[in-house]
Amino acid sequence: MRSVDEHKAEAPASVTCQVITVSDTRTKENDTSGKLMLELLEHHGYSVVDYRIVKDEYDELRNLLHESAEDSRIQAVLLSGGTGIAPRDTTYEAVSSMLGKELPGFGEIFRYLSFAEDIGSAAILSRAIAGVMNETAVFSMPGSIGAVKLAMERIILPELRHVMREIYKK
Repeated sequence: MRSVDEHKAEAPASVTCQVITVSDTRTKENDTSGKLMLELLEHHGYSVVDYRIVKDEYDELRNLLHESAEDSRIQAVLLSGGTGIAPRDTTYEAVSSMLGKELPGFGEIFRYLSFAEDIGSAAILSRAIAGVMNETAVFSMPGSIGAVKLAMERIILPELRHVMREIYKK
């Protein structure tokens, strides 16, 4: 069996990403979480081919995810927002309904790190989720800037290339 380091060495040099902020109130001017995702991705050598803000509407999110999976430029979709349990929060349902394979470890590790680092037991309210939709990686995280920073720096950026290597492995 090959080591994780060997797998990472075989991973693609870059990944083309789409950044989606799910919010009923944010704009490109005040979307600090979306801007942080863009900055971190570009700083770490990833290409962002699309960035948008959408309302937390189940059907709209599903349609957008379907379009993203069909867009050959997009290898990974990163969403922030709409992962809570409020009545308007439908991102989890939309994302989970589109995944062919779920990566349960993403949500588990995100909630563990949130619990351990600063959120405490309120981490149970997060419904962060990730998985694969066709050959597209999808990561959905809470919309707060702290949650985005945690998910990006501790989980997504260290593993995104590795995830893509596994998706494209024949």
